[in-house]
Amino acid sequence: MLEARIADSLTQFPVVGIIGSRQTGKTTLAKLIQERNRNSVYLDLELPSDLNRLREPELYLNQHGESLVILDEVQRMPGLFPVVRALVDRKRVPGRFLILGSASPEMIRESSESLAGRVMYHELSPFSLEEVGHGKGRETGLWLRGGYPDSFLARDPESSLEWREAFIRTYLERDIPQLGIRVPAGQLRHFWIMIAHYHGQLWNASQIAGSLGVSAPTVRHYLSILEDTFLVRQLQPYHANLKKRLVKSPKVYIRDSGLLHALLGIGTLDDLQGRPLVGHSWEGFVIEQVVTQLPPRWQPYFFRTAAGAEVDLLLVRPGKKPIAVEVKYSAGPELSRGLRSACLDLHCRHAYVIYPGNEPYPLAEDATAMPLEQIGKIFREASLEK
Repeated sequence: MLEARIADSLTQFPVVGIIGSRQTGKTTLAKLIQERNRNSVYLDLELPSDLNRLREPELYLNQHGESLVILDEVQRMPGLFPVVRALVDRKRVPGRFLILGSASPEMIRESSESLAGRVMYHELSPFSLEEVGHGKGRETGLWLRGGYPDSFLARDPESSLEWREAFIRTYLERDIPQLGIRVPAGQLRHFWIMIAHYHGQLWNASQIAGSLGVSAPTVRHYLSILEDTFLVRQLQPYHANLKKRLVKSPKVYIRDSGLLHALLGIGTLDDLQGRPLVGHSWEGFVIEQVVTQLPPRWQPYFFRTAAGAEVDLLLVRPGKKPIAVEVKYSAGPELSRGLRSACLDLHCRHAYVIYPGNEPYPLAEDATAMPLEQIGKIFREASLEK
């Protein structure tokens, strides 16, 4: 569990970070950690009273030199990072600071520059299927509503959709300006909706820029904003040393399927299943579930050649044969010719076709149809490989 990994990091690093999108439960997790660390102090940098305590940050933080100091929404006060670095260098002991942020370390430049070598980051994603469990329609509910706790646990579909629509408004109208980003909210909303329509497809900056009436650098900037705030994933192509023409553009996904559906005005499962994008929606949902379970040193890619060999999700770790994952929204998936060809090109150890069924079954000697709820087996089997 993430809480255990964070607790372990606090015994090794002077600064530990919990990063992730808004409303994923970072504060709740931090409060649980605080309860287990009686000698701790919690500051929410969205509260004026807590900000006032840090008008002289060096003086205040020095007073709590023996405590675990928890700084929530730390991106609100980037000037803290040099102070934290100086205090850590003066007294380098593990577990001095726990920082929480809703933007990536790359976006908070002061963090990446000031705390390099002193911090261990952990990402808290929305609920995964592993966390909510299986059965009683939980898999379908998680796919439709997404994994944000307030959306997934809402009393009915209408309340869930209303929460996600409010999340989108708040993100555009409040969160982005608070990060110091000067982008017109309406323009970013149109871009975000357009990305939802391109969900699971190759990124084409020129085409999207033409549709929005802006430049290609502008849409690349918009994409980086959504990626750095954990709302969009760019899945990069795998560049194998093959004598074949390979696709070089990334594929773009809205990370949370519930936000994808809200951006497209989809509120019910019947509505979703009646849309042509249902397969792309399922693909993105499955990919996010797999990526959130990736063990250390595994990296996700996709693979596609100009000739049609393709892998939806290629899992790569140095020293091991890659694992191919194809996603099919079908009750009886088959092994596609493109996947077979790609697996031969890449010398994959095994191919898995993830589908919305209940039973695994062999598709070939080195290929298996796998229910989504059993994706953990992929990594358990890979760990046994010599």
